[in-house]
Amino acid sequence: MDSSPRRTFVLVDGENIDATLGGSVLGRRPLPEERPRWEGVTAYAERLWNQPVTGLFFLNASGNNLPSAFVQALLALSYRPIPLAGRTDEKVVDIGIQRTLDALLDHPEADVLLVTHDADFAEHVKRLAGDDRRLGLLAFREFASSAFTAQGLQIHDLEDDVRAFNVSLPRVRIIPLEEFDPESFLR
Repeated sequence: MDSSPRRTFVLVDGENIDATLGGSVLGRRPLPEERPRWEGVTAYAERLWNQPVTGLFFLNASGNNLPSAFVQALLALSYRPIPLAGRTDEKVVDIGIQRTLDALLDHPEADVLLVTHDADFAEHVKRLAGDDRRLGLLAFREFASSAFTAQGLQIHDLEDDVRAFNVSLPRVRIIPLEEFDPESFLR
């Protein structure tokens, strides 16, 4: 019997979140104040399941490109940066996250929150489902891959649920009528 304490692993696909934020939400490179507050992501994860959190932030460091200032900021926020390098034809961040999801199969005490929109992880997440393991996706709900919703994976919206942003983003998305606040459109 495994007596390890339960904890949540937050696996961040930083490339995907940045690309979606810049390309699909803003239509330009995000300003510093428009970027996610990563400490808010792990704080949300800790509150969500009331247990310790380990944040793993995957970075593409191919070509010896290591954003030192960003890595230092992640370390200060208690994330574990994982700078990966590979060939130009390899999606190093995706491969790293996939291998980590597979490795978590051997850790039944580990719950997982994946921060991405990318369907490349759907089969790996599906293999983790079952038993008492809790799984979730942190993303912009309207850009989350249908491969996750088809699995019934709970999606936590980065802006609305997690409150990972200090500014309102110019998103256009379906609003459930019970959540509609006309005041937000009158400002």
